[in-house]
Amino acid sequence: MKHRLPFVLISSLAVFFAPGVPRIASSQATGKPDPAKEFRTSETCMNCHNNLKTAKGEDISIGKLWGASIMANAARDPYWLGSVRRETVDHPESSAAIQNDCATCHEPLQHLRDKSEGHETAVFKYLPFHAGSDQDAAAAEGVTCNVCHQIEPAGLGTPATYNGNFAVAAPGTQPRPSFGPYAVDAKRITPVHTMVAGYAPMQSDHIRDAGLCGSCHTLYTTTLGPGGKEVGRLPEQMTYLEWQHSSYNGKQTCQECHMPAVTGPVEVASLLGTPRDGVHRHTFVGANFLMQSMLGAHHDELAVAAPAADLKAATAQTTTFLQSQAARVTVESAQPEGGELAFAVRVENLTGHKLPTAFPSRRAWLHVVVAAANGNAIFESGKLNADGSVVGNANDADPARYSPHYTRITQPDQVEIFEPILGDAEDHVTTGLLTATHYLKDNRILPAGFDEKTASPDIAVYGKAADDPDFAAGSATTHYGIAINGAAGPFHVTAELVYQPVGYRWAHNLAPYKGDEPQRFVHYFDESAAHSAVVLAHAEATIPASH
Repeated sequence: MKHRLPFVLISSLAVFFAPGVPRIASSQATGKPDPAKEFRTSETCMNCHNNLKTAKGEDISIGKLWGASIMANAARDPYWLGSVRRETVDHPESSAAIQNDCATCHEPLQHLRDKSEGHETAVFKYLPFHAGSDQDAAAAEGVTCNVCHQIEPAGLGTPATYNGNFAVAAPGTQPRPSFGPYAVDAKRITPVHTMVAGYAPMQSDHIRDAGLCGSCHTLYTTTLGPGGKEVGRLPEQMTYLEWQHSSYNGKQTCQECHMPAVTGPVEVASLLGTPRDGVHRHTFVGANFLMQSMLGAHHDELAVAAPAADLKAATAQTTTFLQSQAARVTVESAQPEGGELAFAVRVENLTGHKLPTAFPSRRAWLHVVVAAANGNAIFESGKLNADGSVVGNANDADPARYSPHYTRITQPDQVEIFEPILGDAEDHVTTGLLTATHYLKDNRILPAGFDEKTASPDIAVYGKAADDPDFAAGSATTHYGIAINGAAGPFHVTAELVYQPVGYRWAHNLAPYKGDEPQRFVHYFDESAAHSAVVLAHAEATIPASH
């Protein structure tokens, strides 16, 4: 036999095929539903969907790849936990509602179980997690197999399903539908799912629809005032709407980019598997290399289930993904002009959404260095400090200020930073998601095909970039005019686009909060600050000396 069957499967299959044992009817309502059976942890799925390799020996085991992803570790994410604690401290009267809302997408398995029993999910009730323990495993697993594959097509891609409001089968439905992209051979697969796991595999194209991802990656947060009064709404994460407003809509879905396809037919199950074309890796490769690095470095403290080696490999894979598919940088129009060097740095966004996108802690900026003929730098803008701050960035130096969008840079303390800056009801800068009401600045680089004129306010450009003719769909160009001050040429220009998943201010604004989670993350950040950013793309150019 090619694959050894786990004992639980052998015994269950024996029962299934025993004389007189009826098959379970689809959507058969049982008595009082058991949430633990309706929404199971990944171990049930891994029994059959691990130990998978391509013809060339690449390990594409679904459970293994997922285990080292941000999806699997969404509930263990130390920055998320620190941020949730911060919001409950800022808004104590709304603590229960805040935890429940945040659990919707970060602890969806536990949230679905709690919801079916008629109560809210308390995030901190389950902490600390314990590695290898079945206790509270549903809370620890983050975005797990059993959630995504139970999501039904109804309403996907519409506001009805945003903020994690996707639909699943009603409580008591047995066996529960488990959606996948391939036609189901009931004779070979159904027995295992219905008798062992309690699911009925069903083919549905919506599992590869961007709207499925958009249910959690379109997130509005409610601004809270005194006494927990709702005073506004912030479009906090609009990745799906940004994609929808780009030329990638209809050309490339979220899944096609973030779940790279395997070349050639491969099995998707180690038990009774059939080779399939178009299988996608469950790496969910994204942009948060920093969090994967922290999960690996603090593996035991955070009770991470995936081996530390897998986290290290996933961190490297995420970094490679970013550096190969996120952006392109060019230095243009480089020439001497009197006592100045004039040039422009153009950044192209190669993604299907804003760059960077999603959680507003993320930022990218231009690090530009000009060196004279003797190799000495005569200009530098955007240097990363060892503590994770950026030289010249007003917001890193003072939480009440921020650097504007620049059309032309002439001084070293001017830095082009592509970022969202949140404002409260009085236009004060804030990193409190439930305090923010709007964007004071949003000059994140737009995707190709993005029409600023028809974009909704939820995904619009804010600040000086809105009036910059060189800030357009697919790219942003910043002009530089650098004083030579008697230095001898030719001059060498190096331009880099640097990316940081959690900016200095977004990390250090947690420092005043005395809870374990905020303090832990600040410690983690300070520990890794010097390596908290990566270069996405770079370019070089030589400018001859003026005559």
